[in-house]
Amino acid sequence: MDHVGDRYDTGVHVQKNEIVRKRIAFFDFDGTITRKDTLLEFIKFAKGTGNFYAGFLLFSPYLVAFKLKIISNQTAKDKILWFFFRNTPVADFEKKCVEFAEKALPALLRPKALREIKDLKEQGVQVVVVSASPENWIMPWISGMNLSLIATKLQVKNSLLTGRIMDSNCHGEEKVNRIRQNYILADYDEILAYGDSSGDRPMLKLASKSFYKPFR
Repeated sequence: MDHVGDRYDTGVHVQKNEIVRKRIAFFDFDGTITRKDTLLEFIKFAKGTGNFYAGFLLFSPYLVAFKLKIISNQTAKDKILWFFFRNTPVADFEKKCVEFAEKALPALLRPKALREIKDLKEQGVQVVVVSASPENWIMPWISGMNLSLIATKLQVKNSLLTGRIMDSNCHGEEKVNRIRQNYILADYDEILAYGDSSGDRPMLKLASKSFYKPFR
C-alpha cells in the first residue's frame, strides 16, 4: 500500500508486547489533507465563480502586498472575508458551510491523507487538525471523522459576521500557541506533525517526527 506510513517510519505500528505509548498527531488542513485552499473553494461555492474572480480582481493589490510580505496573512485574509461575508447572517453562513462540507469538500480530500489518518486512529493515536481556515466549513467534516479541530474563528456581532477574524489567524506561530493552549505536550510520548507550507513550519518543529508535503 502506498501511503505515508509505509514511506516514512511514523512509529505508529504497535508490535506485540510493545508498551503502548501516548501519541498525538497534528495535521494541517489546506494543502495537506486537501488538494486546494478551502477558503478559495468555499468562496466560489458560496458566491459563484463570477463573483469570486471579480472580488479577487478588486483585491489584487492586497494579494500582491501579501506575496511581497508587505502585509500579514491575517490582514490579507481579513480583507477577503470582509468583502465577501460581512453582514452575512450566521445561520445562513453555517448552512452554506454544511452544504460545502457535504457537496464540495469530499472531492478536495487527498486519499493518502485519509488513509494515514485512518491508520493513526486505528493505532490509538489522537488526531488533531490545525487550520488557518475558519472552523465553520471544516467542523462538519471533523465531526463525521471523529477528530479534534483547532482553527481560525470568525467574529460575530448581533448574529451577523463582521467579516473579521476573531483574535489571531491560526497560522504560523499561532498554530503552536493554540496547540499549547489546548494540549499538555509533555503528556505525550510522541508528537507527529504534517504540513505543506511555511505557515506550518513552527508546528512541524514542535513535533518529534514531522512530515512536509507527505501525501503528494
